[in-house]
Amino acid sequence: MERAERAVQEIWRESRSLNVLCMQLDLASLRSIREFSKAFLQKEKRLDILINNAGMPSVLDWTEDGFSMCFGVNHLGHFLLTNLLLDRLKDSAPSRVVSISSDTYKYQKLDLKDLNYNVVPFFTYCRSKLANIYFTQELARRMEGTGVTAFAVHPGYVFSNWASHFSLLFRLVASVVMTMFFVSCEMGAQTTIQCAVSDEVLKHNGGYFSDCQPVKVRPYAQDAAVAKKLWEASERMVGLD
Repeated sequence: MERAERAVQEIWRESRSLNVLCMQLDLASLRSIREFSKAFLQKEKRLDILINNAGMPSVLDWTEDGFSMCFGVNHLGHFLLTNLLLDRLKDSAPSRVVSISSDTYKYQKLDLKDLNYNVVPFFTYCRSKLANIYFTQELARRMEGTGVTAFAVHPGYVFSNWASHFSLLFRLVASVVMTMFFVSCEMGAQTTIQCAVSDEVLKHNGGYFSDCQPVKVRPYAQDAAVAKKLWEASERMVGLD
């Protein structure tokens, strides 16, 4: 929260607007998500744009609810948060949900019988990013006619602090690689911003975007039956009726 408060103050200075607040939320905790959602709904009467931006890197760890950390944070945490805020999104329509995915989704397929897979860290991450795409497609389908639209985004490979969970040696190597090949956070944010505010993207509801353009995903990532089954399994896993 100290880092968040410093970020808020920086935004105040840059934007000259005091209408910026931060609230605590731990996407690795279903309890925290429910507490946050309850507090948000009590404080805020509108929700125009929800950006599901947390991206837990490839780590072999577990959430407090017993889910693999990558899948638990990157998919289940966002899934529960979005569902708890859906009524406010519908009341605020036209509104949007933008979920940050990654083109690493291409390297794995979901195993609906083992969604809590947590063996090879990179594969776990890839599966969670594929789940973001299925979630976006099914959310768009379920929200048809409500004014709520949904988009998945590959932001590019961004020079951020994603490696902060790893060893000093890994961080040093990652820093060299990122300096050479990755884009800045400002550049990496552009596709997310476009999907949040541009009217041009509305005709691609449920779509996947990269470099500010709609991109066709692999055939297996367009399977509506898998998206529906993932949604239903996710409901059971997070305890939604």
